Amino acid sequence: MLNRVIMLIDMDAFFAQIEQRDQPELKGKPVLVIGGPGKRTVVTASSYEAKKFGVKSGMPLYQALKLCPDAKVVFGDHEKYLNCSYELLKIYKQYTDLVEPYSIDEAFLDVTQVQSLFGTPQEIAQKIKAQVRNKLNLSCSIGIGPNKLLAKMVADFNKPDGLTIINYEDIPEMIWPLSVEKLFGVGVKISQRLNKLGINTIGDLARYPKAKLIDEFGVYGAELHNRAWGMDFSAVDPKVAEEISSIGHSYTLPYDTDELSLIKWYLDWLSSKVAERLLKDKLKARTIQLVVRFSDFKTKLVQVTLKQPIETPAEISKVAYELFLKNFKGRKIRLIGIRTGNLTNFSKQLELFNTRSKIATVFMLANKLNEKYQKTIIEPGALLVKNKARYLRKKVGCFLSHHQKRLFND
Repeated sequence: MLNRVIMLIDMDAFFAQIEQRDQPELKGKPVLVIGGPGKRTVVTASSYEAKKFGVKSGMPLYQALKLCPDAKVVFGDHEKYLNCSYELLKIYKQYTDLVEPYSIDEAFLDVTQVQSLFGTPQEIAQKIKAQVRNKLNLSCSIGIGPNKLLAKMVADFNKPDGLTIINYEDIPEMIWPLSVEKLFGVGVKISQRLNKLGINTIGDLARYPKAKLIDEFGVYGAELHNRAWGMDFSAVDPKVAEEISSIGHSYTLPYDTDELSLIKWYLDWLSSKVAERLLKDKLKARTIQLVVRFSDFKTKLVQVTLKQPIETPAEISKVAYELFLKNFKGRKIRLIGIRTGNLTNFSKQLELFNTRSKIATVFMLANKLNEKYQKTIIEPGALLVKNKARYLRKKVGCFLSHHQKRLFND
């Protein structure tokens, strides 16, 4: 076995914890973070106080509120969570260059070669936990093991604010008694098939003949056997953070609609969100993809690749709206999203006589002002037209916090 020391840092109830940090009145109370209003909205994240009632991520909001009727419902702020994720990565990179973001709230670290600088794996973990607490006022749980698989699995053992270490010799005691669906990479369907074979725990899977697993699952059977024995040779890959293949934003509407004025308003709003993220990563996009889900839950995607890359809200919205008119006009939709691809770094040199570059510069300055004051000081004019805003906000409602209760009861 390779003699490595891998950490998986997992933020505790990340979205909900950030909201409790930023809104002291939510501290210690059950919190449900959602993406939008309406009964069909699902819970994006929940605090530990809500989890005690059986609330889980992905659960419909109405169901979560039945389990925990006193829960405080908060609309999520993806940009805020993403900014916090970037700050976490900065902390991790103070200890090692080998940092691989696994999700917005998880990251793998390879600290094999830095122990002479920062101490034992446990000491490094405690230093990171203290820094996350002191700089961001957040807690995290850390799993430490000889590979990514084991580190990931034990990171969940002592949440919240946990620290768990596992070595290969600990696998029979720590891993094998767990139910087989707890094995990283095993979903519901696979676990059901394994149960039919009499495999209920990870230990059962480890002891099951490898050849029979291959007969049942093909090549994946060998992979299942290896995972049950804690085998994983994959490296922590820092390039994952650099290889951004696409940036997008989507939203489930409060109700199905085919109103073009409302759809256009949503596209303007989504485009501004996408443009903010492009700007943050200093990127432009040549491919614009429109994602639409209809009343019957069928989802369709259309896209166009442009000759020249774009990055401003107005440009992105114009292309997305043209795609909508061409492909989906007259059909009622329940979800709409915009994704951008074919991303390239934009030049720092501004073209004096290029109107598009001037618009991009204005947007960049506006975004800096918004970040400085931690609120929207300037936003695209399409979102501020008084008559349109009055009409649309009455329908959308989700942008006005005092409308929450009314929307959930509609």
